[in-house]
Amino acid sequence: MVSGTVSVLLTKTLTSSTFKLALIAIGTFGVIVSIIFSYVYLSTSSYVRSRSDRAIMAEYLSLQGAYERNGRDGLIALIQRRMADKSFADNVYVLVDPSMVVLSGNLKAWPPTAMAARGWTEFRAPEPSSNATNRPLLRAMLETFPSGDRLLVGRDISDLDSFTDQIKTAVISGVALIFVLAGAASILVTRRTVGRIESINATSRAIMLSGLDKRIPLRGTNDEWDRVAENLNLMLDRIETLMGEVKQASDNIAHDLRTPLTRMRGRLEKAYHSRRVTEDDQALIDDTIADLDAVLRIFSSITRIAQIETQARRSAFRTVNLVEIASEVAELYDAAAEQDGTRLMVVGDREVLVTGDRDLIFDAIANLVDNAIKHGRAGGQVIIANESIDGRSVISIADDGPGVPADERAHVFRRFYRLEHSRYKPGNGLGLSLVAAVARLHGAQIEMLDNSPGLKLKLWFSAPTI
Repeated sequence: MVSGTVSVLLTKTLTSSTFKLALIAIGTFGVIVSIIFSYVYLSTSSYVRSRSDRAIMAEYLSLQGAYERNGRDGLIALIQRRMADKSFADNVYVLVDPSMVVLSGNLKAWPPTAMAARGWTEFRAPEPSSNATNRPLLRAMLETFPSGDRLLVGRDISDLDSFTDQIKTAVISGVALIFVLAGAASILVTRRTVGRIESINATSRAIMLSGLDKRIPLRGTNDEWDRVAENLNLMLDRIETLMGEVKQASDNIAHDLRTPLTRMRGRLEKAYHSRRVTEDDQALIDDTIADLDAVLRIFSSITRIAQIETQARRSAFRTVNLVEIASEVAELYDAAAEQDGTRLMVVGDREVLVTGDRDLIFDAIANLVDNAIKHGRAGGQVIIANESIDGRSVISIADDGPGVPADERAHVFRRFYRLEHSRYKPGNGLGLSLVAAVARLHGAQIEMLDNSPGLKLKLWFSAPTI
């Protein structure tokens, strides 16, 4: 079982796009490093050999000058002095006559591979008693004089050759080691990446099988994968919350629609079994129509909120005066306020401009005023205030009723949510949902405050665009 899991993980590692990209990066990096190391090797080898060649050339020019000044005998004498001097122990000399007979030098014979008349040559020291693979490597300068005599001046470069071979080995080993380490690192990094992705995939599969209660495990490293997991977990939390709201909204809709529909069926059944009395029939029909109107208003409000949230009404935006809209709303609800003994007032600046849909803003303010009158204190007051604060347009609706508990304020803007959970009082819980939708469409912020007593709700609009 364990070996099978390891095999699957290895297969995913080797076939992942991360591993392929890592191989491309390793190949590119390897080529660059190989070029750099090759340059180091060639430049070092060239420098070492150039130093040896300069020493050989200097010695060759010295011997050539001696031959031109003092002839063969002077050259032979100088070669003898060089061989006796320990500072020239690494040098190689041989002078032969035209018949290749050795006249002087520390080589027993002219090397058979050095047949050129002049120039550079490399050869192994002609020592038959030694192993050919261990014979020292010599580099020399050749010259043929007008008399036919031939001169070879060189040095033992075995150490230099060994040094360049070591550099070459080090370069090759270094490049190979870099490739091995880079390959191992890429596999480890890819396996880590594949492992984190696999944990996300496993959580996704668990969610599809069992529900939204699963979350991606965090490793506490606070790296980019932990941040991705945190964001995905927050997204799952949000989705779970939205699904809960959808379920609650569905339950609330079923509850709100069941009551008026049941009433309608009961009234119609009563009308069916009762004697046909004109006034009674008319009353039943009126009540049924009223309940049908309530159902239709619910669906109309849902449709309107959906249209607002899809931003389908931005074409009607223009600069409007909040004070004028607030005054019209106050005039509309003045009779309802008087009936409850509530005093409705509009205060504040005379002109507060915003850019938006006048009808939607009117509906939002009307819903807030309607709520303030219904849920405020009987015989109290509702104040609509308009003002400009720090360049922003603000309208507030305040009442002196019981207000909204602090722990409920985050929920009252959800569709069909009502503080009265028994849902027997009139209303459908869509008024503040429409206000929230209008605020989002206009980029406005909603602020809910204690009015001590009562509730004050503010709408903060951006400065108008002219």
